Amino acid sequence: MKLVVISAGLGVPSSTRLLADRLAAAVHGHTPVDVRVVELRDLAVEIAHTFTNGFPGPELSTAFDTVRPADGLIVVTPVFSASYSGLFKSFFDALGAGDDSAVTGKPVLIAATGGTARHSLVLDHALRPLFAYLQAVVVPTGVYAASEDWGAAGLEQRIQRAAGELAALMAGMSAQGPSPRRDSFEYVTPFEERLAALSRAPGPAEARRASET
Repeated sequence: MKLVVISAGLGVPSSTRLLADRLAAAVHGHTPVDVRVVELRDLAVEIAHTFTNGFPGPELSTAFDTVRPADGLIVVTPVFSASYSGLFKSFFDALGAGDDSAVTGKPVLIAATGGTARHSLVLDHALRPLFAYLQAVVVPTGVYAASEDWGAAGLEQRIQRAAGELAALMAGMSAQGPSPRRDSFEYVTPFEERLAALSRAPGPAEARRASET
């Protein structure tokens, strides 16, 4: 199975990349996987150009081609302003612009790093809704690592639990086959039609006269 790790860390060395590597190693410990890493820092210029000229550069195209056939994803971002980084979001915006089903049905392990534990809610308030919108299958356990978490037993426990969940999902979905894309807007209420129907409906007085006759 193919596991793709997407790291949005900016520093060298990067705690975001360190967390990504530990998560990938933990998944490999549960089930053999072929791990590929996409380092978004190296793609920043091509990501920006994609939004101005509409076409991904060669390295970004290679990254997209790496993500699409993956059996599972690990996505890790540093926290900026209580959310994922702009580089992280831009990558998935550019990916979706070319193929809006690129991560549909894929198991995804979400993770983030930050300077304080107060930002841990980024997992459920930002990352989980993003990948739910993209119709990915997000594992129940997200992993957040604050500065004080490195070397603490709790972090390793969360890594192992999340890795086990991702490995199980990857194995199950690989045996099941690819999931068909569900149209998010298939059941949107036809608002204009509803308004037109309301405007044609009789008012209270008309309805009362109709009942009397």
